[in-house]
Amino acid sequence: MTCFYNAMIGPILVSVLASRQTDIEHTGSGWNLAATSGLTPGTLCRAKLAALSLLIVPAVTVQSLGIIMLARFRGLTVALDVGPWATYTTLLICVDLATCAYFLWLATVVENQLIVMSTGLLSGFIGIFTLLVPPEIVRWTPWGYYALITPAARSASTGSQTAVTYIDVPAGWIAGFLILTALIFTVVTHRLNRIER
Repeated sequence: MTCFYNAMIGPILVSVLASRQTDIEHTGSGWNLAATSGLTPGTLCRAKLAALSLLIVPAVTVQSLGIIMLARFRGLTVALDVGPWATYTTLLICVDLATCAYFLWLATVVENQLIVMSTGLLSGFIGIFTLLVPPEIVRWTPWGYYALITPAARSASTGSQTAVTYIDVPAGWIAGFLILTALIFTVVTHRLNRIER
């Protein structure tokens, strides 16, 4: 269930953060003001991603720790397997930051921030849907990585119970996605420096 909620809420959260962080520049001629002090739009966009990472990293970490503490508070006595939780939390932070980079770019090039937030809302629904699609297909969409980082799977067992088993995440695909996102974000933010505002 945690993966389901994160696939839905993650894109919406980062789209709102990216939109609010960038709308300041559109409404107050911040692009021009920053340019007079030597900050190009691309540099400013990369700085915004760094600033948002200071919000996203602790928020995701606190969320994971909160789920574990809530489960203990509710009386769950099963031994905690730290490895999958730590891996999932780390990968969720990385996917949220990658998605945030795309939304930051969109918020920078589009002045109407309703487009960015609407895209974030749509991305949340796509993120949920990717949990139901085979991994071979979801690897080709940015939102599919919310499904690919899921370290557990449910399978039907005897009676009405379902068994939950840990699975290996496709580390190569995830690393490739993160590297490709970093390259794309670097290229498009450098191209922002040539746009007249």
